[in-house]
Amino acid sequence: MTGPHKRQLRLGEILVNKGVTTSDQIEIALTEQKRSKEHLGKILVRLGFATDAIINDVIGGVIGQDTVDLGRAVADRDAIGMIPKTLARRLKILPINYNEATKQITIAMADVFDVVALDQINAHLGGVIDIVPVLSGETEIDKAIDQFYGFELSVDGILNEIETGVIDYQSMDAETGEYSQPVVRLVDALLADAVKRGASDIHFEPEEGFLRFRYRIDGVLRQIRSLHKNYWSAIAVRLKVMAGLDIAETRAPQDGRISLSLSGRKVDFRVSTLPTVHGENIVLRVLDRQKGIVPLEQLHLKDEELTILKLMVARPEGIILVTGPTGSGKTTTLYSILNYLNNESVNIMTLEDPVEYPTIMIRQTSASDTSRLDFASGIRSLMRQDPDIILVGEIRDEDTASMAIRAAMTGHQVFSTLHTNSALGAIPRLLDIGVKPDILAGNIIGVIAQRLIRRLCPICREPIELGDLERNLLGLKVTDRRQVIYKPKGCPACDNQGYKGRVALMEVLRFDPDLDELVARRGSFRELLRMALSKGFKPLADAGAARVLDGTTSLDEVSRVVDLTSRLKQN
Repeated sequence: MTGPHKRQLRLGEILVNKGVTTSDQIEIALTEQKRSKEHLGKILVRLGFATDAIINDVIGGVIGQDTVDLGRAVADRDAIGMIPKTLARRLKILPINYNEATKQITIAMADVFDVVALDQINAHLGGVIDIVPVLSGETEIDKAIDQFYGFELSVDGILNEIETGVIDYQSMDAETGEYSQPVVRLVDALLADAVKRGASDIHFEPEEGFLRFRYRIDGVLRQIRSLHKNYWSAIAVRLKVMAGLDIAETRAPQDGRISLSLSGRKVDFRVSTLPTVHGENIVLRVLDRQKGIVPLEQLHLKDEELTILKLMVARPEGIILVTGPTGSGKTTTLYSILNYLNNESVNIMTLEDPVEYPTIMIRQTSASDTSRLDFASGIRSLMRQDPDIILVGEIRDEDTASMAIRAAMTGHQVFSTLHTNSALGAIPRLLDIGVKPDILAGNIIGVIAQRLIRRLCPICREPIELGDLERNLLGLKVTDRRQVIYKPKGCPACDNQGYKGRVALMEVLRFDPDLDELVARRGSFRELLRMALSKGFKPLADAGAARVLDGTTSLDEVSRVVDLTSRLKQN
């Protein structure tokens, strides 16, 4: 048997073992290959035995190469403009993302080891841009070249096209040639723009005479542009088609999900529609897995806080709570902890509403009204699945709290979230929903409270003089005149906002026998705080003040999310 044939047979065996094809189908494809001399994967696709995306995933897994599904990809206008269509067609490549900051271009290729093609791309780009190849099918690439080249891809250009042409509403959900529809490209361009800017939410808000687009970037809503209301019905239909919602239903709220390939990676959008007096309001939550899961060491905790957190997760049983308002990064922190603990020796199971970040080796379940599975009954079912670690999305009522604590008492490590303003506030909140204090004591490992604050842009931040009130808030002596703090200014690098990116403020409270005893006898909040402070507990206000003093953020930004007035009484 020749070398190449042996390699191809091995690919066939892998496909059979993974249940992608049957051995009969592989035999048919090998027989066909003797006649056509084509690649085995290409023949399987042509015969309809497998899809390009599945073949690429299998090959990518074997050779350790990233793959991309171009069927769900959204074009990056900057990347497309860097490679001419003739070169893309000849080399069987498609530029899918360009990162200005790192000077990297991601290119989908049918053969990621084609050195000649890589050399030609490098020569065309002048040798100053790094090329990141990702694997894709030849058929997919050909189709995507036809789809993305030759059409206007900028938001302004698409809007001009819509204004000067006629929109065919009937063909917007058609699979063939849908990219010729400007509204299809407009929605894709807006979603791609939002992800590139780092938005966490996209708001489509109809008013009486116009349509407003807003992105939530770094926790603050920012208006991007306004359009005439004539556009809205077409955009709303397109969004509903993408999310699999009922386009005829406009008087009842609906929820759906969109999955796309943006910047060469998979990004999900959670879609929510709500009828308003001016039409349906649609909000998309961006679920970018690459940003959502951060290594524990990159949560920007101080060394002593990171040590305390690692000691907490090292305990084999008990419950760890993460508290904070909506949008404070609780899920990110929980998944960072789960990823730290995730390995083949433990069974991690989650119950969420909904599952936001699909993760390998973690058994994830959605709890919702539609799935007929609530948190309390879900935990009971999870306990029968032999778990070591359980994540419960949120503790909302007594039943969920009791089941979560019961799981912790029976030798499981349990993680969950709770809506309270501080770490110590978790105790009265749990008592309020009906959990008995003697059950709480000894079963809570610790509580993490957090907020997200915006980082000052390091390029344009400006130093300011400290007044007596600022010194008092920051815990400085009135005589200390050397300390410098900064305020935002705004420059092109930060989109004239003065801030770029966010960082978490955390207070980490680890429970010990003394605190457990106070909880068991229903100690007051003041007693709990005094005990915690005596053991080195640092409140959120202290963490915020430290971030102002080290130049990470401004005093105004910390005051927006944390009450600093408590520090006035101490100084």
